Amino acid sequence: RYILDNPRVVKGRSVLDLGSGCGATAIAAMMSGASQVLANDIDPIAGMAMILNCELNHMNPFPISIKNIINSEAGNWDLIVLGDMFYDEQLADGLHHWLRKCIRIQQTEVLIGDPGRHQFLSHSIHSQLHKVIEYSLPEYTRQENNGLTSSIVWSYQPTNSLENC
Repeated sequence: RYILDNPRVVKGRSVLDLGSGCGATAIAAMMSGASQVLANDIDPIAGMAMILNCELNHMNPFPISIKNIINSEAGNWDLIVLGDMFYDEQLADGLHHWLRKCIRIQQTEVLIGDPGRHQFLSHSIHSQLHKVIEYSLPEYTRQENNGLTSSIVWSYQPTNSLENC
């Protein structure tokens, strides 16, 4: 929603949609004028869903990777977007480290969407986030997600991106 409402965030930029799931964010980035999009999810079924969702949106599929790229070399992305990926402490720690590295090496901008899961709110990354916008979740989504009522888009801005990662 945020990208569709604010196309300037991606227009003319290279975007990595990390943990892409069904590809909704990658599709929004393409629709909003991103120059390049890579959708990444380690689940091969997610890759198939992305292709189907591109077809449903009458667009050519964007590149899709099902390789785990967390902890790999920092790619040259203008923007990394990810959502609801801090559900496991080990994954959250790996993401925190890798995203900091991407910012330090490539000056990548990072946007994180999260519905307020405890694991995310209690992780050390939370102190380095700045709220961009909050959306109320529809009632059917609240019921499916154990009563979570909203989702927030955060800008990740480490206090010292030159810190040795």
